[in-house]
Amino acid sequence: MKIGRICGEMGFQQKLTMRQSQGLVMTPQLSQSIKLLALNNIELTAFVESELEQNPFLERGDGENATTVELRREDSPNPLTGQEPVISAQTLQDTLGTSVENAFPDEQDYRSQAKSENALGEARTETRPASGGMTICERRSSHDAEVSDYTASQPTLADTLRHQLALAALPPLQAALVSWLILQLDEAGYCRLDLTAAAQQLGCAEQDMQDALAVLQTFEPAGIGARDLAQCLALQLHQQNRLDPAMARLLENLPLLAKRDFTALTRITGLDGEDLHDALMEIRALDPKPATAFDTGEAQHIVHDVTVTAASDGTWRVELNNDTLPRVLVDRDYAATVDTALKAGGEDRSFVADCLQNAHWLTRSLDQRAQTIMKVATEIVKQQDGFFLHGVSHLRPLTLKKVADAIDMHESSVSRVTSNKYMMTPRGLFELKYFFTTGLSGVDGENVHSSEAVRDMIRTLVNAETARTVLSDDAIVTALQNKGIEIARRTVAKYRDGMNIASSVQRRRELKALAAAKSTTPSPRELAL
Repeated sequence: MKIGRICGEMGFQQKLTMRQSQGLVMTPQLSQSIKLLALNNIELTAFVESELEQNPFLERGDGENATTVELRREDSPNPLTGQEPVISAQTLQDTLGTSVENAFPDEQDYRSQAKSENALGEARTETRPASGGMTICERRSSHDAEVSDYTASQPTLADTLRHQLALAALPPLQAALVSWLILQLDEAGYCRLDLTAAAQQLGCAEQDMQDALAVLQTFEPAGIGARDLAQCLALQLHQQNRLDPAMARLLENLPLLAKRDFTALTRITGLDGEDLHDALMEIRALDPKPATAFDTGEAQHIVHDVTVTAASDGTWRVELNNDTLPRVLVDRDYAATVDTALKAGGEDRSFVADCLQNAHWLTRSLDQRAQTIMKVATEIVKQQDGFFLHGVSHLRPLTLKKVADAIDMHESSVSRVTSNKYMMTPRGLFELKYFFTTGLSGVDGENVHSSEAVRDMIRTLVNAETARTVLSDDAIVTALQNKGIEIARRTVAKYRDGMNIASSVQRRRELKALAAAKSTTPSPRELAL
């Protein structure tokens, strides 16, 4: 009573009110569209294959029904048939419990191409102008077989070693231990096992395990089964009959070799400049990871999503790679047959309605994904025109937000599109993310330079060095400032480390050693005399 009296005095009361508000709801279809946007071509193919197995209204668009996602206006009629869907709007409205506009607001009528076109393997290309003086080509063609589909895979490392083991005629125990060690090699071909623990695990003597490893290290490729890098190189040199005491001392001092301390190496090995240079060339010719030459599984080839080529009028032609677009369509005849058979309601009709709706949403999502990739790729080509003409030195700073604003799209959508998507250009294959780089301000405070272009300038300056003109990080900063780039010394050091360029001290040592080796090498004229 006391609580009720207090609430009454303060004006509190209970009542029911109705309020209307707007909010964004993440529907399963919207979630699917976002998911498809981020998938690469391999993941997308796997997802579509899974949907084909689960949904009876989806069919593969190959053979007589081969088709691709067409990039055209959503309100345009079907260019091949111009026919309306077999299932009427009233039937769908009764089935789905809502109007067709609410279920499929932008539904497109996908049809198969003519049988004669597929039989001849012809391609239809639609060309339309795009802003920025470019041409966007939308091509539909039949599948072409890849050469890699018919090539045999290489033998694995384990198969090669087992074949050599079968020819070695070893005692049963030793053969069993070698066979077990083959399975324990890492991806580089090294044996990182603790032999003492391995012997206890298998119930054999440690000496037997060491003997088995010694046998394995005699197999091809040379260096297999090594315990570390130095032993791997030593095994290869031993096979070439080049493991002399001086070379062995070089391998014992690999840290000095990594630091390019040629003065210390000359003192330790007793080699002069020319002999040291020849020894280093021999070591560089060795394989530090002998197992990488073998096929460890099915190769995953990168297939580009977009192709950029130069047009005859000096513009750039941007087109989708149809090999990465799954060919699926809705089987409307089967849907009409099922709809006619299921006149009454029930769980079966609800299941059919869900499958049909998912099938339409999948085809629509695939079409939207293709259009989005085309929009983003086209804008990238517009923004990075200098790169395609002159190379990485003309790469401009570019952000996701700038592209998103240009094509009226959210920044997160552009980020999903550019992840794991590739563009084939006249200058090579690049991930779409490659064209998005940060900018460094110019000395005048106006011009902005791409970080990737600055890295290329640093690489060019280092490649032009001689033993007497090695540039320190401070000297590189000065050289870049003379070109109008404002950059800090720590930024130069970070870029240099990222490109695996040694410090100025190490580069000077290496160049001096190379210069000394060249000075002691007789010229062809001296050899002739």
